[in-house]
Amino acid sequence: MNIEELRLYCLAKPGTTEGLPFGPDVLVLKVMGKMFALIPLEDDDIKINLKCDPEMAIALREKYSSVKEGYHMNKKLWNTVTVDGSFATSELRSWIDNSYDLVVAGLPKKLREELNN
Repeated sequence: MNIEELRLYCLAKPGTTEGLPFGPDVLVLKVMGKMFALIPLEDDDIKINLKCDPEMAIALREKYSSVKEGYHMNKKLWNTVTVDGSFATSELRSWIDNSYDLVVAGLPKKLREELNN
């Protein structure tokens, strides 16, 4: 996946918005105002930061050399994934879905209900 494909996949999720709150170099994707993906725009490699269950985060880091602790993020809850072809696109989509779902699950009930309407 390239950056535009990552962006469009994330934006297709309900309640998702995009912005550049940290400056022009990092695209931030949010669901109902909460971050679930960050994509550096000025890096030589295509990368994406994704929220992750702590146990799954460790397992992915152990399995893939392209999955590291979240850069500038909570190392327990975020991974930085270098999109280098070492895993299937379907796996990356699954990790994006998981990040989105974790953030949605943590939203207040009112926002979850608003998202579902």
